[in-house]
Amino acid sequence: MEESNSTHLTTVAFVPSKHGARSTAIILQLPAGEEKDPNAVPEVIIKENDQEHPSIRPNVTSDEETHIIISSGSGTGKAEVFYEQAVKPILETLWPEGHMNFLTHRTESVSTIQELTSDIFFPTANAGITLRIILLTGDGGIVDLVNGFLSQPPSSNYKAPQVVLLPLGTANALYHSINVSNPHQNTWGLRALCFNASQEAQRKPLPIFTASFSPGARLLTNEARDEEALPQDPKSGRPILHGAVVASWAMHASLVADSDTAEYRKFGIDRFKMAAKEALYPADGSPPHPYRASVSVLHGSDWSPLPEKEHMYVLATMVSNLEKPFCISPRSEPLDGSLWLVHFGPTSGDEAMRVMGLAYQGGKHVEDPMVRYEEVDGLRIEFQEKEDRWRRVCVDGKIVRVEERGWVEIRKEERRVLDVVVE
Repeated sequence: MEESNSTHLTTVAFVPSKHGARSTAIILQLPAGEEKDPNAVPEVIIKENDQEHPSIRPNVTSDEETHIIISSGSGTGKAEVFYEQAVKPILETLWPEGHMNFLTHRTESVSTIQELTSDIFFPTANAGITLRIILLTGDGGIVDLVNGFLSQPPSSNYKAPQVVLLPLGTANALYHSINVSNPHQNTWGLRALCFNASQEAQRKPLPIFTASFSPGARLLTNEARDEEALPQDPKSGRPILHGAVVASWAMHASLVADSDTAEYRKFGIDRFKMAAKEALYPADGSPPHPYRASVSVLHGSDWSPLPEKEHMYVLATMVSNLEKPFCISPRSEPLDGSLWLVHFGPTSGDEAMRVMGLAYQGGKHVEDPMVRYEEVDGLRIEFQEKEDRWRRVCVDGKIVRVEERGWVEIRKEERRVLDVVVE
């Protein structure tokens, strides 16, 4: 990979040339102000190259059924522009004939991806057909796919679809965690487009977890103005949600929920910091809310209760980074299937900001004496809060409100639902 800091050019790949040159170069051109605006969308330059041999040799035609999902509402709403300026030119270069058979979908509502999964993706995968899904979304796109695929029982022919992650959301936790030490991370995931289904080394199973809830739990939608019933586990009948990134309660869940509005989303990743300051420094001058619950952790088959009855931060995660610079779990390895608990009790706003600030220093918060950090197999929270807003649970950005005296239980899953194409 070659870079030029002065011209902001990054080489994605060299592919075979059809015009007599040694190769065709696919080059990413970052906007001049990219350092000031990390959400600025790059463009792609395709040109003949007489210096380099091809570094990647994709198939002339695509053997996979390929679908592209463009999420108009993710992040700062730049997925469509990114598709036109970067993704589409690369696909046309890699598959000059096959790309015409790729199917493009644009999200029209919060349920679009789950509807596509139910109507198209699951039947295709269940028939044993190789399926590739290119996601121009944030982490919500993955959680919608996972929940959609797990909503129906698989056949013996089920073949895990391959997902290409292009980070167009706000935090893009899964993408940044997979690529935390990848020198090609600044190619926006576009190198992953260059690999085909036969390259086993380029894809890995996506680890997932299941959050089970007490019977009255409801999914909050439309900026919490509406609520919906959760899917039910076919065996237990309990409300459930599946995730691949994070399950949390207390401060983390509250700031995700409070910042999930059209007004906050204008500020991109800064919306989380803005919501955190409002939660930690209430307008009436009072200290931050002490969240009340009985919390237990699972190791093997044994549950162990935590001694604390009041909490500020309770989070279980399968990834290392919740944002590119925010390392919540430094011992997590990409796609290793481990689940880590990060916990600390009630404290002042200043202390909470200090501890969370350490996460931006490579995850040094886990070395602080007030932070509990351990690998677990599960987490259970039994709520002891009267007000609804203190019983909100976050599962990969989705917010669930649990009823009074209700509970949530998170456990790792062993099922192989999706594969992630890695760069």
